[in-house]
Amino acid sequence: MSNSELMKNGSLSLCTEFTLVAFSSLAELQLVLFVVFLALYLFTVGGNLTIICVIWTTPSLHTPMYFFLANLSFLEMCYISSVVPQMLVHLLVQLKTISVAGCAAQMYVFTILGLTECCLLATMAYDRFVAICYPLHYTLRMDPSVCLKLAGASWMTGILVESAQTTWIFTLPFCGTGTIQHFFCDIMPVVKLACVDTSQNEIVIFIISFIFIMSPCLFILCSYVRIILTILKMPSAAGRHKAFSTCSSHILVVSLFYGTALFTYLQPKSSHTPDTDKVTALMYTVVTPALNPVIYTLRNKEVKEAFQKVTQRKLHRQID
Repeated sequence: MSNSELMKNGSLSLCTEFTLVAFSSLAELQLVLFVVFLALYLFTVGGNLTIICVIWTTPSLHTPMYFFLANLSFLEMCYISSVVPQMLVHLLVQLKTISVAGCAAQMYVFTILGLTECCLLATMAYDRFVAICYPLHYTLRMDPSVCLKLAGASWMTGILVESAQTTWIFTLPFCGTGTIQHFFCDIMPVVKLACVDTSQNEIVIFIISFIFIMSPCLFILCSYVRIILTILKMPSAAGRHKAFSTCSSHILVVSLFYGTALFTYLQPKSSHTPDTDKVTALMYTVVTPALNPVIYTLRNKEVKEAFQKVTQRKLHRQID
C-alpha cells in the first residue's frame, strides 16, 4: 500500500518531527567527518569574512565587481551556515531528529539563498558584460544605485519565489516513519515523505527549478558569448589577457555552482538515489562555498594585493 492509501485508511499518523539519516551508515567515521566538516566550515566562514573585510577596508576595491563579490561572500557564509552546523551536531549524537517547523525553517533559508545565488551570479556576469563590451558606458550603467537595485532584485527574487514554493511544500501532510534519506531538509527527500500523491507537486517543482535555475544560467552563457567575442576582437594580447583574467574567477564559480545544481534539481526522479543526492549536496553546500574564497584570492590579482596590504598594515600596527 502507498502512503496515500494508508493515510485514507487511517493507518498512518502525521509526523511531528523528522529523522535525518545523514551519514549513519558510516558510524565508525562520524568523528572524522565531524573534524573534516568543521574545518571546512571554519575555513569557509573565515575566508569569506576576510574577503568582505578586505573589500570594505580597501578604497580601490569599492567598485561594482567587488560590491557583488562582497554580496556573494556574505551569501556563501549564510548558505553553508544553514546546513553545516546542524550536520555537525548530528554527527555527534545518536538521535538525529528535527521538528517539522525546524525542517521548514531550514528549507526556507537554504532555498532562498540558493536561488539568490543563481540571480547574483547572473548579475555579476552582467557587470563583466558591461565592463568589457561597453567600457565607455560602464560608470553610467553600473552606478551605485543600479548596483543596489540589482543586488536587491536578486535577494527579492530568491525570497519571493522560494518562500512561496517552501510554504506550498509544507502544506502537504507528512506521515510514516518521517525518515529523511539526507543530512538536511532538501526539497525532494522531504516531498517523498508526503502521504498524498505528489506527482503534480514534483512536476511544478521541476518547472520552477528549470525556470529559475536555467534562466540565470542562460543569461550568463549569453553574456559570456558576447564577452568572448569582444575580447577576441581586442588588438593587444595584454588587453585580451587582462579582460579574460577579470572573468576567470567568476566562470569557475559559476561552473562549480551550476554544475551541481543542474545535476541535482533537473535530473529525473528515477535518477535520484540517497547516496548520489548526498554526494552532490555536499558539493554545493560545503565544497563550493569553501572553494570560492580560494578561487577569488588566488586568481584575482587585485584582491591578493589588497589582502597583502591589509596584512602588512596589521603587522606594522602590532610592531609599533
